[in-house]
Amino acid sequence: MVLAQGTSETSRSETPKEEVNGLEDGPQRLTSDQSRTRQKEAHNTTIDIEKHPGGDIKGHSDGDIEKTPSGNGAPLATTPTESSQLPLSKARTISLVITLTGAAFLNTLSVQACVIILPTIGTALSIPPARQQWVVSAYSLTFGCFLLLWGRSADVYGKLNIFIYGSAWVCLVTVICPFIPNEVGFEIFRGLQGLGAAANVPTAIGILGVTFQPGRAKNYAFAMYSAGAPMGSVIGNMLGGVVGQYATWKAVFWVLAGLAAVITIAGHFVIPVPQVVPKDAQVKHAVDWPGGAVVTVGLVVLLFALTEGNVVGWSQPYIPVLVVVSVLLVAAFVCWQIYLEKRTSKRPLMKVSIFENMRVSAAMAVMALFFAAFNNFLIFATYFYQDYQGHDAIETTVRFIPTGVVGVMTIFVSSQILARISVNYILMFGTLCCSISCLLFAVPIAPSTTYWAYGFPAMCLSVFGADTLFPALLLLTAHSLPREDQAIGGALINAVGQIGRAIGLAIATAIQVAVQESKEDSSAAAKGTNSLGNASFLSGLRSAEWFSFAMSISAFIIATACFRQVGKVGASKK
Repeated sequence: MVLAQGTSETSRSETPKEEVNGLEDGPQRLTSDQSRTRQKEAHNTTIDIEKHPGGDIKGHSDGDIEKTPSGNGAPLATTPTESSQLPLSKARTISLVITLTGAAFLNTLSVQACVIILPTIGTALSIPPARQQWVVSAYSLTFGCFLLLWGRSADVYGKLNIFIYGSAWVCLVTVICPFIPNEVGFEIFRGLQGLGAAANVPTAIGILGVTFQPGRAKNYAFAMYSAGAPMGSVIGNMLGGVVGQYATWKAVFWVLAGLAAVITIAGHFVIPVPQVVPKDAQVKHAVDWPGGAVVTVGLVVLLFALTEGNVVGWSQPYIPVLVVVSVLLVAAFVCWQIYLEKRTSKRPLMKVSIFENMRVSAAMAVMALFFAAFNNFLIFATYFYQDYQGHDAIETTVRFIPTGVVGVMTIFVSSQILARISVNYILMFGTLCCSISCLLFAVPIAPSTTYWAYGFPAMCLSVFGADTLFPALLLLTAHSLPREDQAIGGALINAVGQIGRAIGLAIATAIQVAVQESKEDSSAAAKGTNSLGNASFLSGLRSAEWFSFAMSISAFIIATACFRQVGKVGASKK
């Protein structure tokens, strides 16, 4: 809540009972000169009091370096904060939202466009079909693993700098990609692409979080941003299908590089400059680099194992070993963060105490389960149209066009309902939409049935659910974290979604392969042979969709049980 703005609070002779910006508890007598000084300062300062999940109360003063008490009373290291009161014109605000949405749009565009042209790239670079998945996975691997580290760096070193550098890096390495003549080099540069995206995507969320106050404008901003990812997926299908078929595959990367350049230049002009530039001494120890290294390596090993398991098979002995190693590394990271937060004055990379708030933990669980189901639905629907029914890339893309149209329409719907409907109903509705989409492809509907009977409604419902649920989760997370943690919050929710997708896809693929093998009593089915019109292949796809349905229903149950008293996350601050 807003504690002081103007002279109403500071004209009193006693300070508030809470500890704010280092003031001790209890009353203090002020001299007349001190009182006048406090009055004058109050005209230019707004202090927010935020109640944290762990019980700490934090004071935020725009333009100051915050000192936050830890759970045991020891002061944490000071970190710079960026003002949320920066004046923006209407035109600049719109340009800012479009630019930041472009980061999310470009991220999924870079993935989906390559999915469509994988066979062409494989032929050009002599990549065997069994390893072509790494063209996509190399990007996703680095993106998911560096989110937390880049998110904290953005909160400490400045969101503007990290966003610009990340976007420029994406532009540079994307331009180079088409000139790489071999498989290994190409996959390395795809990984470097993901490294840049991991910098600008969570930073974009952080910039939105500190720029907009709760209310109508913030709802529109987050709704617009949330539509960027699904729109990128849809346009990626079209870009890969059309450009890849009628021009060289290299043109796809030149288009991506051009978009990255536009985002970089636009970001330089429209992103607000922080009012306080931190000094080196203030941020020297503000990033937990050892913790960042441990969690990054742990996530790299985990996502590599999950991806490689789908390529070489889970029976390979080194795959389970890698999974165990990754779990141990992530567990070590969590223990280290708890130690830093509770026992030292150093700032952790991620405050584990935020998960003591049941709603934050529940939001992360919903994020992981929902987007695992949503991602699986799109992937296995693509397999159904391309591999089972034999449609080419453009014909398949046409069937996904409704997701783009509905995604644009949902921007206006979600921005309105965030301020009018309680978040639990929004989350329940979003998860239910995805559940129905998965169910329509899981039940034994005759494949010859017209697309308009089940394919069309499934496409519309899936993206409508995603584009209503995602902005609600973003706002819920933003409101649950202090302003100096907005970028790490964006990184966390993206990392959870990325890990959820990887684990969900790995399990769904294993189910698909197991069902195919049981139907045909042969491992050949797992390798995609004779999938055109193959009943066993169809059974595997449907089993995978049943698993996705179960994940989405689980998210629905969590949303129903854990968010009853949250209220409207998009309501204006009183």
